[in-house]
Amino acid sequence: MELNADFSKRVVMHSEQIDWQPSPMKGVDRRMLDRIGGEVARATTIVRYAPGSKFSAHTHTGGEEFIVLDGVFQDEHGNFPAGTYVRNPPTTSHTPGSDEGCVIFVKLWQFDMEDRTQFRKTMADELGDAVDGVASAVLHQDDREIVSYLQLDADADYSSDATGGIELLVLDGTITVEGDELAKGAWLRLPEGAHLTAQAGQDGAKVWMKTGHLPFAQAPAI
Repeated sequence: MELNADFSKRVVMHSEQIDWQPSPMKGVDRRMLDRIGGEVARATTIVRYAPGSKFSAHTHTGGEEFIVLDGVFQDEHGNFPAGTYVRNPPTTSHTPGSDEGCVIFVKLWQFDMEDRTQFRKTMADELGDAVDGVASAVLHQDDREIVSYLQLDADADYSSDATGGIELLVLDGTITVEGDELAKGAWLRLPEGAHLTAQAGQDGAKVWMKTGHLPFAQAPAI
């Protein structure tokens, strides 16, 4: 399966307007944003766990990173409430689920295959002081990518000329980019060489962002 697999194109997806699709695991549904591959895929997805649902134990051969958007995600490593950013690099394993139900934004098979750094962070705790209405935090950085969390005050402007492409997810509030109003759940991917200029709405915005990674995009090596 291929969905938004041409990384030279600008893509906007308003995830909260997409119908939920069942996954192979009962009680776990998803909204696909981009995908290359079948059930083993380089994928960017919103995933919803019904209360009491879980996946069977599995190993992330290609790595997994995710943000808990709502509820509490759980596995044998702990409880991960909304606002938590998690990186599970290649070779890590777990049995994910949620007693109360949760929603996560998850990216699969998008790691450096030599990466072995596993961690979790509460994104808001990483923020520095605001500059011109924008507080930011670098959640992860390596030779391939930079992952950030941004908190924009009302009407604040933000711009980026990052190389290697730009991807963002609006976690709360609204931003406007090139005439598109992106509300909570909106996902934007800009190709390599694109410039990002965004303005927060009257209630401000919270945004997850990744840059530099698109030249490495490829199907899973299986």
